[in-house]
Amino acid sequence: MINKVPVLDLKNGQAVSGKSGQRESYTSLNTIYAHSSNPIEIASGLKLNGALEIYVADLDLIDSKGHNINEIKMINTILPVILDAGVKNIDSFEFFLDYAYKIIVPTETIESIDEIYKIFEKYPKDRIVISVDVKNNELFSKNLNISIEDFKDILLELDPSEVILLDISSVGSEKGYNKELLDKFGGLKDKLIIAGGLNKDSLEELEELGIKKVLIGTSLHSGEVSLR
Repeated sequence: MINKVPVLDLKNGQAVSGKSGQRESYTSLNTIYAHSSNPIEIASGLKLNGALEIYVADLDLIDSKGHNINEIKMINTILPVILDAGVKNIDSFEFFLDYAYKIIVPTETIESIDEIYKIFEKYPKDRIVISVDVKNNELFSKNLNISIEDFKDILLELDPSEVILLDISSVGSEKGYNKELLDKFGGLKDKLIIAGGLNKDSLEELEELGIKKVLIGTSLHSGEVSLR
């Protein structure tokens, strides 16, 4: 059975939803797991329905417009949090270790490849999740000037425990997974967590391909896909 990890995007203390990474237009999340967009209430509902862990993205931290760190710490007492807080370097990675059980190192915000190496040299792999952020089939990053193919070679060298393939262009669309992107990372299949636009049909396809874990947001909160 494929492991479906619920997604929560946080902004101004509330869970929000949107499409294609256009964060300025995100609205309060409507979910079948709670009566409000309160992230603590939603996390509790998800746990009651079988969630084993939760992916939380702090959109305010990622965009350097504040934080939701108190909410994240509370969520982590309910479900183990895989946290995307816009890690820039080893210092910020270290800071967030007190708030979640796994910290994402995203291509979107990391300052350099050297910082990734520093993190892997100092911390155990089971606390680190690399996020390969892709937009319009190109590596999405504020600081890295590198192709998807070259970044994949770095991953093969680092040998991380888990790698998120996040197609930002597909977020919230429910149009299915990016087959071209998945093909490029076939050699890392056992480590991959697929994210962005997943629907019920794509989950079945990914399970047949041997993918063990996915991040699921829109189709889970709407009730189209169940956790169990």
